[in-house]
Amino acid sequence: MNIQVLPEHKLSSVAPLKQCNVEKKEVELILVKDQNGVQYTSPPGSASEEDREIWGKKLDFLLSVIGFAVDLANVWRFPYLCYKNGGGAFLIPYILFLVIAGMPLFYMELALGQYNREGAATVWKICPVFKGVGYTVILIALYVGFYYNVIIAWSLHYLFSSMTSELPWLRCDNAWNSQNCTDPKTINGSIIGNGTSYAKYKITPAAEYYEHLEWSGGNYLLCVFVQVVYITATMPYVVLFVLLIRGVTLPGAMNGIRAYLHIDLKRLNNLEVWIDAATQIFYSLGAGFGVLIAFASYNKFDNNCYRDALLTSTVNCITSFLSGFAIFSVLGYMAFKHGVNIEDVATEGAGLVFIIYPEAISTLPGSTFWAIVFFIMLLTLGIDSAMGGMEAVLTGLTDDFKILKRNRKLFTFATAFGTFLFALLCTTNGGIYVLTLLDKYAAGTSILFAVLIEAIGVSWFYGVDRFSEDVERMMGFKPGLYWRLCWKFVSPAFLLFVVIASTLTSSGLNYDDYTFPDWSNVIGWGVAMSSMLFVPIYAMYKFFSVPGTLREVSIKTAFEHLKHKNTRNLLSKSCLAE
Repeated sequence: MNIQVLPEHKLSSVAPLKQCNVEKKEVELILVKDQNGVQYTSPPGSASEEDREIWGKKLDFLLSVIGFAVDLANVWRFPYLCYKNGGGAFLIPYILFLVIAGMPLFYMELALGQYNREGAATVWKICPVFKGVGYTVILIALYVGFYYNVIIAWSLHYLFSSMTSELPWLRCDNAWNSQNCTDPKTINGSIIGNGTSYAKYKITPAAEYYEHLEWSGGNYLLCVFVQVVYITATMPYVVLFVLLIRGVTLPGAMNGIRAYLHIDLKRLNNLEVWIDAATQIFYSLGAGFGVLIAFASYNKFDNNCYRDALLTSTVNCITSFLSGFAIFSVLGYMAFKHGVNIEDVATEGAGLVFIIYPEAISTLPGSTFWAIVFFIMLLTLGIDSAMGGMEAVLTGLTDDFKILKRNRKLFTFATAFGTFLFALLCTTNGGIYVLTLLDKYAAGTSILFAVLIEAIGVSWFYGVDRFSEDVERMMGFKPGLYWRLCWKFVSPAFLLFVVIASTLTSSGLNYDDYTFPDWSNVIGWGVAMSSMLFVPIYAMYKFFSVPGTLREVSIKTAFEHLKHKNTRNLLSKSCLAE
């Protein structure tokens, strides 16, 4: 029997304990372990974790999470998916997957980070065999930074280019324009021809300006890394509201909004609609990138992360829906102006925000103002998400390697500079092809796989019951039956469905009319596997380096977790007795 004297106000290695006035007491605790058939007792550890920084205000945390989750995809992807997949009917699978999978996963990551107060890698002290998942998501977040910051650099370039009396993508008499450049005023349905949509028409001034930009963003990329920009996450909402008010006053705007909201229930018979809804809700909320775990790890221990999860995930999805009105009101105006159908101007991705929308803005009175406002919105959306991804990398690695934590400023600079150097590949003459490859493979199937393993590790190996007790100890109440069922059955099944569907429906790389060679797809899958392989490699390392059976290795720290939990419970009771 081992007797441990617990010093006053010590912090557990799992989570902090509120201070209370209690005398030093001797606590008798027997913990029986079973390893290789031998039972022995182990006293609770006396080592305490270092004090961890916490958010200055609750609002700082909420805005950081919302700023990360609400990104460019809310503007350039969701509205088009909604329009393409049955309009209002698309909201049925979208909301369904939000409730049964999106919110539970969001809640799980916030609670996981807040309770353990660790980054994406060291949070797996709860089940060390799964620590490879942490390295997987950290590497994925790093890969995303290689190309996502280039898109932010494009936004910055457009922002500065908009500060002129006449927008440079309005006419064809610029040095970068080709001889085939066509004035948009002369383009209508009859000129474009059958089978060609206006969105794919590549000889307009706006389209040629974008093609010219793709390999000239190096200087602006440098600005992304050397400027210190602090703009609250509320800025995109202000700008979005202003653009919405202006958009609905344009001729043809109502046609665009009706096209966005039209209800075609027959589309729900198509499996592709359900796959699009599942992948969009997953990527929109941002689970699995390690960012939510990192942000939550700086919360106070008793913070109500349940309420935070409901609030921020709801705000994110409402933002996606409302952005569709700002986008499709302008697309309706474009269709009206050129005498074509909405489907001829509707598109997604960079083509929407860097070609179609800027062209529409250039024809408005006060076009300079509207262009500046629009690209400020894109810039703020991008920066918040990019900084969130960077924080996931920094927190995840500095929590794991103490030498990096002691030299965090230097490590932060080295990470940012290294990301900048790799990102330069996306600003070369063939940079758009590198960006397309990374966009498809760096955080595609690999991030889905990582979150699937994360959900299995927490729900089945660490255990839903034990995880629910952790939540209860933080907030004073256990998660309801609904959340526990989602964590253990529904969310893993949802993720398995998305992983299989995304793999089976995956096609080769394409950029406009160009089809990538086969070897580029091999490289792409190599990038994806380079992160996913951390999961089995680390599991095998743990299995061969730690004595015991696979099950014993998997749940080894569950005993340590129980030890600290019992210790804290005893101290908590002492506080209440006071």
